Amino acid sequence: MIGRLSGRLDYRALDHVLIDVRGVGYIVYVSDRTLAALPGPGEAVALYTELVVREDLLQLFGFPTLLEKEWHRLLTTVQGIGAKAGLSILGALGPEGVARAITLGDARAIQAAPGVGPKLAQRVVLELKAKAPSVMAQGVALASVATADVLEPDPVPVAAPARKPAAPSAAQARAGVAADALSALANLGYAPGDAAQAVAAAAADTPDADTPALIRMALKRLAPKG
Repeated sequence: MIGRLSGRLDYRALDHVLIDVRGVGYIVYVSDRTLAALPGPGEAVALYTELVVREDLLQLFGFPTLLEKEWHRLLTTVQGIGAKAGLSILGALGPEGVARAITLGDARAIQAAPGVGPKLAQRVVLELKAKAPSVMAQGVALASVATADVLEPDPVPVAAPARKPAAPSAAQARAGVAADALSALANLGYAPGDAAQAVAAAAADTPDADTPALIRMALKRLAPKG
């Protein structure tokens, strides 16, 4: 199983790239969003990959983070969502958008992905609503696994000065806040699906909320009505 490739970008096409890894070229299919974020030809690149095996075909699909790879795996468990349809959904929404759409039951957001009709979008929401919280809970750890240092060292490595760890991105920070809020609600006894939906809704209303504020807003949504 090929789980990660790191090398130099040789070629960019509309839906895939060619990565040279020590003289061997790998064709890797990526989403529009991932393709737009990749460097130009000749530059260093690394992607986490999923190998799809069929009777007459082997295809590699690439992702910038392990979190996105896990969402792709989950999406492709839905009947009718193949590897390329999963990429289409992630390309349209990104991992955070997919999580929000599923937990809020927003099939229209899923339908915005090219090639995904209303019935298939509704199936994604219904089948994954109970499964999505487990991926969301992993989000802070998976999103923080960077693809830095993408090239393998030279045969005679030269000692480099120590570098400070990169500060987390805004997306990683929001994922961490949401994961902490989910954990707190789980400890309070709320069902994962209900907790995830409340956290996603609260985060959508107030994207910059810290963990305590997000927990308070989620609890208000979970409070019995009446």
